[in-house]
Amino acid sequence: MRYEIDSPLLVSLLPTIVEAEDRLARLDERAARAAVAGGFAERRHFFDAVGALWIAGELVHVEDLVLHDARMDSRTPSHELTIAHSILRARRRIWTAAPDWALAPSGLSALAGGTEGEEAALEIKSARILVDEDADDGPLSTELAEIDAILERSQRLLDSHGRLDVPELHETPDPVREKRSDDPLGLFDDEEWDEPARLRAWRQTVVIADGLPATLGAALIFDAWERIEPLRRQHWLGGLLVASYLRARGKVTSHLFAFYAGLKTIRHERRRSRDRLTRLQAFLEAMVESASAGLKEMDRLSLARTQMEIRFRDRRSNSSLPQLADFVLSRPMVSSAMVARELRVTSRGALNLLNDIGIREITGRGRYRAWGII
Repeated sequence: MRYEIDSPLLVSLLPTIVEAEDRLARLDERAARAAVAGGFAERRHFFDAVGALWIAGELVHVEDLVLHDARMDSRTPSHELTIAHSILRARRRIWTAAPDWALAPSGLSALAGGTEGEEAALEIKSARILVDEDADDGPLSTELAEIDAILERSQRLLDSHGRLDVPELHETPDPVREKRSDDPLGLFDDEEWDEPARLRAWRQTVVIADGLPATLGAALIFDAWERIEPLRRQHWLGGLLVASYLRARGKVTSHLFAFYAGLKTIRHERRRSRDRLTRLQAFLEAMVESASAGLKEMDRLSLARTQMEIRFRDRRSNSSLPQLADFVLSRPMVSSAMVARELRVTSRGALNLLNDIGIREITGRGRYRAWGII
C-alpha cells in the first residue's frame, strides 16, 4: 500500500500554504513571548481533545473533561469522555517528550499501546460528587463515601474470585486467536488488517513530506493517515502526529499545536471529499482557523491576566492570588473544589479568593458553580 503525491495538483494550494505558514509563524512567535504561554499551552490540550471527539461524531463538553481530569466528576464518566481523557494524556506525553519522539517507531508504538489498554478496558470508577461551597458537609457525604468504599472493596473481591476460579487464564494463550463472544462477526479481530504494514506505508509519506513546506507536509501526512488508517482503535492519533510533526519541523515549538480545534470548523463534505486537492486545502484551512483561534484566545488570556494582576498588585508577598491566577489561566474552567485542592485551602477560602481575583462565574447557578475566562 503506497500513498503517492501528484505534484502538479499542489500548485493551486500555494495561496493557502502561504497563509497557513504565516499564521502558524505568528502564533508560535506570540506564544513563545507571551506571559500566559504556559496556561495557553495547557488549555489547548483540552480544546484539541474535545475537537478530536467532535471530528469522530461524539460530543464531549470541555467542562466535563476538566472535571474528569481533576478526578472530580459530577456524574459517571461516559465512554467518549474516557477516550477524550486518553487523548488529553497522549498530548501531554507528546509535549513532554522530544520533538520527534511521537513520529519515531518507538514513540508511535508507545502511544498506540499506552492508550489502547485504556480504551479497551474502561473501568469506570464511582464518580465523585462535586461539593459546592453552598452545600453542607453533613453526614450524608460521609455515608456516601463509605458506600463507595464498600462497593470498591466488593468489586476487588469479585475480580480476584473470578481469577481464582478460572486458572486457565494464567496459562500461555493458544496462538490461534479465539473469536470474541461480544463480536460474532469478527469486526474487531480482522486478521487481514495488517497494522505494521499500514504504519510502514504511512511512514513513507512522512519521508515525502519532509521535502515540502511544514504546513503542506503536515496536511499530507494527515491525509495519508485518513486514507491508510494505520490504527483502528487510535484513529484520533493522526491529529496529534500532525502537531508533533509541526513541532519537529520547527514550525510550532512554543506549544503542541491544536489541529483538531481548527479541523472541527471545516465542513465534513470538504475534509472527507473524494478529491485529494479539496481535502488538502481543507486541512490547511483548519491550521489557519486553529491558529486564528489561538491568537484570539491569547488576547483574552493576556487581558485577563492584566486585570488580575491589578487586583493582587498591593497584596502581601505570600498571597495565594498569583498562584490562583496561574491556575485559572491553565484551565478552561475551575470550580471552588478544584481551587481548594490546588491551593490547599478550605472551600470557603477558595470562594473568597475567586471573588477577590475578579474572574467571571460562567454557570449562572447557585450550586455546582464554575469560573473561567471566556
